[in-house]
Amino acid sequence: MVFVQGIVRLQPRARGFHLVTREILSQGPSLEGLAAGVLHLFIQHTSASLLVNENADPDVRGDLERWANVVAPENAPYYEHTLEGSDDMPAHIKAALFGPSLLLPVRNGQLALGTWQGIYLGEHRDHATGRTVMASAWGTAA
Repeated sequence: MVFVQGIVRLQPRARGFHLVTREILSQGPSLEGLAAGVLHLFIQHTSASLLVNENADPDVRGDLERWANVVAPENAPYYEHTLEGSDDMPAHIKAALFGPSLLLPVRNGQLALGTWQGIYLGEHRDHATGRTVMASAWGTAA
């Protein structure tokens, strides 16, 4: 059994959904020593999320952002948590809907995503700083 762990610091991004697969793989722990296993990613924030979706057409990312803004609009009259700005409570809702973590397969030292799949950062704040992702991988040795 092999276990590796590292921290990925994602660069600051504008609000929306961003393809971060390369950034995760370049900064995360090396998967080369794994014949078969998993990569667990956990974002250490309550106003951002991780998800897997379409890696080719950027319209998907825009459509997800527009949908999320309908589901969790800014300035809803029923929000009580408003001290951190009009984008904060909607960001918490979006992060809860999309989730803070991913469990992804590793095969022959590589992430085993489908052809059209990529890892997204869901950045739900207007002016967020960079985000931190804990990356842990484990499995059978290569």
